[in-house]
Amino acid sequence: MITSEVLGREFYDRDPRIVAVDLLGCVLVHETPEGIASGVIVETEAYLCTDDPACHAYRWPEMRNRTIFKGPGLAYVYLIYGRYPLINVNCEEEGKGSAVLIRALNPLEGLALMAERRGKLDLCTGPGKLTQALDIQLHHDAHDLLREPLTIRWGDSPEGEIVSTTRIGISRGTELPYRYLITNDPNVSVPPKTIVERGLERADRVP
Repeated sequence: MITSEVLGREFYDRDPRIVAVDLLGCVLVHETPEGIASGVIVETEAYLCTDDPACHAYRWPEMRNRTIFKGPGLAYVYLIYGRYPLINVNCEEEGKGSAVLIRALNPLEGLALMAERRGKLDLCTGPGKLTQALDIQLHHDAHDLLREPLTIRWGDSPEGEIVSTTRIGISRGTELPYRYLITNDPNVSVPPKTIVERGLERADRVP
């Protein structure tokens, strides 16, 4: 049963590094005909519109990256390796082109359904795994995350320490410490080799 409040537009209309931290502990929810699947966000990566060569907005808009420029609160979904969808959330004002990648979840609701979709018990320990578990597809690109069936909702503040480290799975901007995670959560995709900053605090509410 889903009762928590959906994150508002103003939550996303901020620097993606701040959004990436504040998303930790929030709940990604997908309501489907087969049932509800959800998970607590435990790992994120921020991608900035300027001075970040790993961001899809680093170049001019083109067909494949046009959604990232459409403004805060929309899902930016694209395929890697031509096969696996990844879900990002757009940040900042329309035309700017920044986003946060959701990298890992702590499964919360619909575990049997997620296991059936995954075909294994390793459910949400990576960005491609969690989209398969929650049945997030390419057609969800540009979906408004303020509207069902795919939403992000407020959750409890994380019990573990929030830290920043360098991003992974990219070839450019690898030195930038824009990956954020809850240190003691077993669902984090890859434990950090080095920690850049400790004790980051998540906002309880964004007006």
